[in-house]
Amino acid sequence: MSGLMDRFPPAPDGQVTLANWRVSPFNQWGFQHVREIVPSADIANDPDDLWRLPPVDADLKALAIDDGQGGYIGLDAFLTRTRTDAFVLVHRGRVLCERYANGMGPTTPHILMSVSKSMLGLLAGILAANGVLDLDASAEQCVPELRDSAFQGAVVRQLLDMRVGLDFDEDYLATSGPIVQYRKATNWNPLDPGETATDLRSFLPTLDVRSGPHGGAFNYVSPCTDLLGWIIERASGRRFADLFSELLWTRLGAARPCYITVDRLGAPRCAGGMCMTAMDLARVGQLLAAGGRRGDRQIVPQAWIDDIMTAGDPDAWLAGPFVSYFPGRPMHYRAKWYVERGTEPVLSGFGIHGQHLFVDPARRIVVAKFSSQALPLDGDAIRMTYRAIDAIRALLAGD
Repeated sequence: MSGLMDRFPPAPDGQVTLANWRVSPFNQWGFQHVREIVPSADIANDPDDLWRLPPVDADLKALAIDDGQGGYIGLDAFLTRTRTDAFVLVHRGRVLCERYANGMGPTTPHILMSVSKSMLGLLAGILAANGVLDLDASAEQCVPELRDSAFQGAVVRQLLDMRVGLDFDEDYLATSGPIVQYRKATNWNPLDPGETATDLRSFLPTLDVRSGPHGGAFNYVSPCTDLLGWIIERASGRRFADLFSELLWTRLGAARPCYITVDRLGAPRCAGGMCMTAMDLARVGQLLAAGGRRGDRQIVPQAWIDDIMTAGDPDAWLAGPFVSYFPGRPMHYRAKWYVERGTEPVLSGFGIHGQHLFVDPARRIVVAKFSSQALPLDGDAIRMTYRAIDAIRALLAGD
């Protein structure tokens, strides 16, 4: 991160701003200092109740990762090639590897991007089990402001599974159009001169064009997750950040608070705005690897985790837009989680620019990875990362 925000005041060519914080190389600093750029809401932990994951000496020299070019590379080369900021590997509740780069450290929060969606998916499962969130309720039943929008008739379960027939071009490199207006509504993009400020709750009802029926193909559109944040707040009468803190973050034993970006009226960016340390993200993975339990406390319902692993629709996945990033892998998407199907399924949360959380419950393997990749969707880096998980699972299979 040399030259970025390294003096006061920063040199103009090293200044990270609302206009460039997601663009390389500025994202190397921006992803670790999001709340200095975008307004945010704290998500409190319980500092007196830490879930300790002990470190152990582990020899990973035998790890051989298919580089996609006919050769194999080790862990260090893989982390460098995929522009990794943090990497944590946990096996059977013990930390085998913890690495940091680009100025990041153990206490540095980093943006999750769309792994934030997976965090909402866990909270939704808790709320559904508690009778707060009705998975069969329609969007307009939960939020009447959505009548006559493209969301009308879509039920909460379809919003969770990204099977809403909303026509929305999720082009991360676009410089105009609905996705840019969406980002302005979330406080992620600056307004143009003279432009009137908007917000998420006024933006979402303006999406009124359908691409097809609800309940059809996997249709990855981030506004569905921000809408779920609104639905959760409306159903519970509570702020999303406070609910996440009370029902998950304090119970999890997180070492540090996390936070989520908010719009000008305080609506949370549930689709991508959560920020936390790599080790605390690994704790989330460890919770899932332990069946949603920490000690004798069931935090995320086991039935919800089982549903994520088994109840997704592979045909809906195959009809969706992401198949090329997961070649040869039998996949489905359920409750904001990607699942590689099989006798020993792997759950993963995945966000642009290289954010990942992997959980292999059968082998009790967890990998948390933060990155500052230049491209939002770097196909080579995504495929290499999944091959790295294959190699890690193979290496630890007998342990």
